[in-house]
Amino acid sequence: MSSHAENIYNLIPRQEAAAARPPKHQSRFKSTVKDEYAANRFAHKTMGEAQVPTAQPNEFLKKHTRETKPPAVVVDPNEHDRSSQPRRPPVPKANEAPPVMGIKTKKNFIAQNAVENILSVAKKPEKNLVDSRKGDKFSLDPSGLEPVYRNRKDYGEVPEYLKKRADEIRRAQEEYDNYVKEMRQRGAMQQLTDEERQAIVFGLKKNWEDLHHQYQSLSVMTDTVPKKNRKERIESEMKQLERDIELMERHQVIYLAN
Repeated sequence: MSSHAENIYNLIPRQEAAAARPPKHQSRFKSTVKDEYAANRFAHKTMGEAQVPTAQPNEFLKKHTRETKPPAVVVDPNEHDRSSQPRRPPVPKANEAPPVMGIKTKKNFIAQNAVENILSVAKKPEKNLVDSRKGDKFSLDPSGLEPVYRNRKDYGEVPEYLKKRADEIRRAQEEYDNYVKEMRQRGAMQQLTDEERQAIVFGLKKNWEDLHHQYQSLSVMTDTVPKKNRKERIESEMKQLERDIELMERHQVIYLAN
């Protein structure tokens, strides 16, 4: 035998300890269920009653026996049935004025209806759109297919807010013109003539062309600091000249302050 099969701990047989089982659940309704079952509460639940009482031969089922009838209404013979009689107005009291009787009108309803129909305005037909063969229709005005905006009374006119804005611009221009006129009268401002403005623009463009010629003659490789600085300086001067030219060309009237 192998040495692994023998073990001194297995020489004396041991008694295995039984595992303790938890207490069994007992329902609190156990006694009630037993009592109900013992009382045959559900004895004829599925198979019918154990003993069905049989009827006598003379107690056979007759016609309308199982029909339910409404309770009989007891009518008092002393009361009179007044439901079918028409109700009349109450008799006027002694202190009340008697009603006026025998009033007749001379109004000609036929002539009045004729005049009203002659003077009435014909009703305009509704604008509807039929979109199916079954006649399904809807109103044409809110659908967007009717040119409602074009038929407005103020169509084609200048809106009020644009008129208001134009008045504000005109008022501001008048105030500015008055201010410039006053300053010119004092001798503090001088207006450039058109020839002077054109000459300034021409000089600015000539300077820009000279700088542009210098810029094109620069080296492609800016490998040194002086080359890089010169290129950046020429670019900034050209941009400033472009802004000055655009400013002089955009404004036709230019004033110089002394």
